Amino acid sequence: MEHTDVERRNALVLPPTIERYIRDRSWAGLASRAIEWPNEELVAPALVDALHDLEPLDRALFFRALPKDVGAEVFAYLEGETRDDLLRRLTDAETRALLAELNPDDRTSLLHELPGRATQRLLNLLDPDDLREARSLLGFPEDSVGRLMTPDYLAVKPNWSVQRALEHIRSRAQESETANVIYVVDDGWRLLDDMPLRRLVMADPAQRVEEIMDHTLVRLSATDDREEAVRSMQRYDRVALPVVDSSGVLVGIVTVDDVFDVAEEEATEDFHRAGAMLPLRTSYWEATKRVLYRARIGWLAALVLVNLVSSGVIAAFEEVLEAVVALAFFIPLIIDTGGNAGSQSATMMIRAISTGDVKASQWFRAFSKELVIGLAIGGTLGVLGMLLGIFRGGFEVGIVVLLTMVTMLVLTNLVGVLLPFVLTRLKLDPAIASGPLITSIADAVGLLIYFSFAVLVLGHTIG
Repeated sequence: MEHTDVERRNALVLPPTIERYIRDRSWAGLASRAIEWPNEELVAPALVDALHDLEPLDRALFFRALPKDVGAEVFAYLEGETRDDLLRRLTDAETRALLAELNPDDRTSLLHELPGRATQRLLNLLDPDDLREARSLLGFPEDSVGRLMTPDYLAVKPNWSVQRALEHIRSRAQESETANVIYVVDDGWRLLDDMPLRRLVMADPAQRVEEIMDHTLVRLSATDDREEAVRSMQRYDRVALPVVDSSGVLVGIVTVDDVFDVAEEEATEDFHRAGAMLPLRTSYWEATKRVLYRARIGWLAALVLVNLVSSGVIAAFEEVLEAVVALAFFIPLIIDTGGNAGSQSATMMIRAISTGDVKASQWFRAFSKELVIGLAIGGTLGVLGMLLGIFRGGFEVGIVVLLTMVTMLVLTNLVGVLLPFVLTRLKLDPAIASGPLITSIADAVGLLIYFSFAVLVLGHTIG
């Protein structure tokens, strides 16, 4: 992975002693107990940058020299071949210690992304408690909140005093993903409320927890799609959200750092699909040439087949083109305009559906709105096209261009709007309705409309 000078300047500066040991490849010095390490969450990004600049063998030595908690935080940032190569170079004992230090959600993500045999090897290295926890999280659907959550949280009972609750928090805070939000559960561990730590700190120590509860609860289901966690956290401005099972039992929490990762992954995936390619599960530099080839060739080959339809339409109306040569001048104009209009409407609708701004049940409302917009755009561009058609081919050619532009722009606009809804109904990513796909469909539709109107209006000339 390459990093620009700007990225390096923006990265956290390592303490001089640590920086010198890394620069000199002095791994024994780096492992010295005399070093005072900063907070692992703050120093990890800078250490990741340093690790990527090393050769594979030095990476393993560097990683072994880090304290366990720092190493686990650094490892959580790694992905793709860099992460896999490092795992291969660690002994079973070192891997076992690393897995024990990883947060449950990071460990679940690692186990999910590795090949089956590698996952089984790592599962065999976990202690019984961590193994039960990992299998539980891996039992949820692949892109569900259950895979994203961590079971490390702070919970108190409603009948406890505030003082007892605070004592409990002090004793368990180190084991929790976050201490900013406290959850209130009953004896059956069903979620009753959540509250900021500040409310407990400011309350009278003699009060009971239930007296300061406000019952304004936002929660997620473990089977919800992980994008729901992104939308809920954005909508309610929370740093953590509780996750419950079908009985309302609190099974974990999702924190804002996990949601940031999901939002970035989903946005990247949508960008890739919009460019008519399979989403990459790793960074560009980590992806091999083979992976990049396979991500792109499939869609491109499929689009070639779709574009053959356009060639077939032109071949079917070859006599029309021979009779009125001026019609050929407008073919690029027709297909490009239709494709652009369809891409615009599809992109707008994909984004609206992804953010939750438009629901699947609102398809007819969106259809009606875009019908009017398509007519307005088609009428405007149709008149401009007609003037150009009259100039290049006469009045009748101008009429053909006008009728084609209006009809085509209405249809391609509606196709661009409806296709994301159809894909959503089929439980597919609406981003599949990408610009290249819409453009290819619009090409065939636009040419068919164009030549049909040409036959209708210019039939006397062609005959």
